[in-house]
Amino acid sequence: MGFLRCVLGVILVVSLVLSVHGDPLVPALCILGDSVVDVGNNNNLQTLIKANFPPYGRDFVTHKPTGRFCNGKLATDFTAEYLGFTSYPPAYLSQEAKGKNILNGVNFASAASGYFDRTAQLYRAVTLTQQLSYYKEWQSKVVSLVGKDKANAIFSGGIHLISAGSSDFIQNYYINPMLNRAYSPDQFSDILLKSYYTLVQNLYDLGVRRIGVTTLPPTGCLPAAITLFGSGSNQCVSRLNQDAVSFNNKLNNTSRNLKSKLPGLKLVVFDIYNPLLELISKPTDNGFFESRRACCGTGTIETSFLCNARSVGTCSNATQYVFWDGFHPSESANEKLAQSLLEQGFDLIS
Repeated sequence: MGFLRCVLGVILVVSLVLSVHGDPLVPALCILGDSVVDVGNNNNLQTLIKANFPPYGRDFVTHKPTGRFCNGKLATDFTAEYLGFTSYPPAYLSQEAKGKNILNGVNFASAASGYFDRTAQLYRAVTLTQQLSYYKEWQSKVVSLVGKDKANAIFSGGIHLISAGSSDFIQNYYINPMLNRAYSPDQFSDILLKSYYTLVQNLYDLGVRRIGVTTLPPTGCLPAAITLFGSGSNQCVSRLNQDAVSFNNKLNNTSRNLKSKLPGLKLVVFDIYNPLLELISKPTDNGFFESRRACCGTGTIETSFLCNARSVGTCSNATQYVFWDGFHPSESANEKLAQSLLEQGFDLIS
């Protein structure tokens, strides 16, 4: 761990030096996925799954809600900073994703999306299939802005992050008898991983060579999951965590298979499960006070429209909380997770 922290320190110093001169470590950062990385695409959709109202965003740079499911920055915002970018990839469906603003990458993520397209369709979110279509549109726009050769260098040199799977289980599989009676968690994982395999293959065919994918978190420890599936206990739901571990093992195996079949592909599986479990299991050791309850409202279930300015009990200092709402980490937790991502992602920037 000491060596990794040394590497992290070196990378941070290099990225800070480079960012001063306006040169990030990679030409672009593109993001696909769900609410963990959505920066406002759902603001522009006819969906209930939004976060463009207070108290979301109260600790962000602007102190205003942006559509991020957090009190402040997401882990990917910190990642963009560590890579030397001076701005965050804009939401593709926003007015900010125009002209030269898109050259350093964009964010296609949509809250409630997942590897299983029907999950997104249930909540009127942008499916991963549609996100890939938007990605192709973005590529065409970049080509028209800088020409084919420079565009191809951006596509191959840029980092592409994928965050998905949690919504498929928590917002669909576990509450949908049509799915959980037809498939075991193991079988459902196989369906999701086929979608993941296809997505990576499609990105590779489009010239992408640097991809990072996050594992599932300890889904059984999310405050809302404990409330919904914990049978009255305030402890992590072991069967949900077991499903997440099983999925993550398959994700690693599938990723190894992809790397062996796709020449030149740099593919890193980012372990979110263990770093987040560490924060949850040992909050005080990591600078937190509370890891069972979230900051917003009662801290047991509120997320999206249930986490609002009228929510009774919302904490005054979210830095003491691992979770901001029932499903999503606080900015302070996101910063620690981003540091872990940087330690694990050295291969993507080397």
